[in-house]
Amino acid sequence: MANFSLAALTVLELAPPEMIEVAARCGYEMVGLRLLPATPDGIAYRLMDDEPLFRETLRRMQATGVTVADLEVVAFRPDTDIGSFTPFFEAGARLGAKHILVAAYDPDLARFSDRYRQFCEAAAKYGLTSDLEFMPWTSVPDLKTAMRIVGEVDHPAAGILVDALHFDRSRSSLADIGTIQAKRLHYWQICDGPAERPATTEQLIHAAREERMFPGEGGIDLVGLARAMPDDLTVSIEVPTVQLAKTVDSETRARRALQAAKAVVARARNPV
Repeated sequence: MANFSLAALTVLELAPPEMIEVAARCGYEMVGLRLLPATPDGIAYRLMDDEPLFRETLRRMQATGVTVADLEVVAFRPDTDIGSFTPFFEAGARLGAKHILVAAYDPDLARFSDRYRQFCEAAAKYGLTSDLEFMPWTSVPDLKTAMRIVGEVDHPAAGILVDALHFDRSRSSLADIGTIQAKRLHYWQICDGPAERPATTEQLIHAAREERMFPGEGGIDLVGLARAMPDDLTVSIEVPTVQLAKTVDSETRARRALQAAKAVVARARNPV
């Protein structure tokens, strides 16, 4: 049975302690915490720089039994320094986290691959995998590119993160998922979106970061994707809904997301 994890982006307004409480009340087993911002001015909760907040996060984890699935977001840029991530790795180890979300914003893929290998080596010392998320607007735009890079890096900690929205928008194929080595899949992300793909990169980014749909309410073949993924992978539910969040509280949205995701996975596992 898969565990379900509440992704940071679904309730980004919540600091980690509050997020863990919401996750527990809704029935999630795990959470994903955003310790580093996705963009230079983005929201993040840098626990490694805030010891009181860190201790309170650990206290809530112990009280609720909710654990940490993944840490976000390591966005590789041309000037990324692997040595700067030591406090981040140490925080992950203290949290008992399992995975790190990695994204490629370095146009030089040879340089990115080299640094990604170094990052995998460093993260593995703290018991963390390094999962490369392909996104259409990044330097790793699709599943095939991610598979090639992870294959070339060939480190035990290297993995591929399949996000349902990016998978669909990049026109990646279910057949390709079947060719991924099982050891390269550590967790995956579920959400939904309109069947019609956005026409511009700006629209792609806006939808991905702010306006996704709850699983089963859009036009993406989530049942097919869920069927293609190994049964025992953690399912991270990533459904940012910025407009809805203006009138609907975080707990209600998180509970709706979990119920919707479980329904999709159940249909995939038990076809009528």
